[in-house]
Amino acid sequence: MSAASGLVLSAKGLNKSFGAVVAAADIHIDIARGERVSLIGSNGAGKTTFVNMITGYLKPDSGRIELAGRDVTPLHPRAITRLGVARSFQIPQLFPELSVLDNMLVATACQGGHFSFWQGAHRAQAVARADALLQRFGLTEHRQRRVAELPGGVRKLLDIAMALTGSPQLLLLDEPTSGVSAEEKFPMMETIMNALGQEALSVLFVEHDMDIVERYATRVVAFYAGRVIADGAPREALRSDDVRRYVTGELLTE
Repeated sequence: MSAASGLVLSAKGLNKSFGAVVAAADIHIDIARGERVSLIGSNGAGKTTFVNMITGYLKPDSGRIELAGRDVTPLHPRAITRLGVARSFQIPQLFPELSVLDNMLVATACQGGHFSFWQGAHRAQAVARADALLQRFGLTEHRQRRVAELPGGVRKLLDIAMALTGSPQLLLLDEPTSGVSAEEKFPMMETIMNALGQEALSVLFVEHDMDIVERYATRVVAFYAGRVIADGAPREALRSDDVRRYVTGELLTE
């Protein structure tokens, strides 16, 4: 399909093995604009391999990856980032001794490929963009605080805000609620999804909490042993026999 079809990402026949271990077996996944897709599966199921291939950190043994109709399979991670793929990590990648605002400015500079943000018009524009994102994520009150002083949940929100400085068309979130208390996970995910709702982008998020998946995903892709075993609306996918057997373990306990 072409970019005109409304696809942001198209993975076609991806295969990847590490010796005798099959990490991806004939993966076909299309992501449309505006979709909120959750990737689920046990550890080692193939989720991270798929994400790493999309972002260029791993190259498939065979297959093709298209971003808005363009073949990005051979490109380096930085080139793929500049084409509109952003990523936040399970452990936030931040500069602990810098302030929240300065972390945002560094992210802006990295996206733009220059470090002229410390002065003049470039800085004013970068600060305005940073402040708008901090407000959307409820982080304005932390603007001048050192990252080292922030609680874990706030750091996660900052990491995601930093990922948006380049206005990506595809955002990958690695377990956004991991390490967050049960009382905080839903308010935090509400903040994230409300903030992302103001951007015209697609979201892929890896998540192990099925309550979060069912509430916030518009689509679920389940992996097992390097294969996609379910792909559909959350209610349908989470109740499939394969997902209940190999992901949630429900069939094993009945």
